[in-house]
Amino acid sequence: MVNINWCLKQKKGIKFIEPNNDLAKEYIKSAEETLFSLKNGVEDSNMWKATKKYYAQYLAVYALMMKIGIKSEIHECTIELTRYLEELFPRNTFNNLMKDKQLRIDNQYYLKNKEITTNYDELFTFILSIKEKIHSISTPEIKKIREKIENKQPCFSRQSIQ
Repeated sequence: MVNINWCLKQKKGIKFIEPNNDLAKEYIKSAEETLFSLKNGVEDSNMWKATKKYYAQYLAVYALMMKIGIKSEIHECTIELTRYLEELFPRNTFNNLMKDKQLRIDNQYYLKNKEITTNYDELFTFILSIKEKIHSISTPEIKKIREKIENKQPCFSRQSIQ
C-alpha cells in the first residue's frame, strides 16, 4: 500500500499546483456525466459498469483536488489522499474507492465479470457532497490542507513543488 510520503516523492505523484476552479468544475461535470451514463447506459457489461462506477467517484474526488491545487497522476496516491484528508470527504470514501478500483481491475483487466451493484442515489449524493465542498471550501481551509500535506514530507522543499 502506498503512503503520502511515497506519493510526494514520485514524479507523477502528489504535486502542488495553483488551485483551479475551472478544472474542478470540469471534473465534477465529468463525474456527473459518468454517473448519468452508468444509470442510463444500454445494458452495459459488468466491465463497463465497474469502470463507470469507479470513475464517477474518482472524478469527483479529483475535482476537489483541483480546487485545492493538488495534482496526482497515480490513482493510488489520489485515493490515499482521501484517507489522509478523510474529514473532507463523505464517510467511507477511501474504502469505497479501493473496493471499486479493485472491482474495475478485476472486470476490466482480468475479465472476471463480477456482478456490479450500484446505488445511484448514494453515488449522486456522494458527487453532490463533493460539489458542495468545492463551492464552500475557503482559501484559509485550502492553505491548511496544503500545509498538512506538505508537512507530512520530512525533507520537502519549495523547489520540488514548483
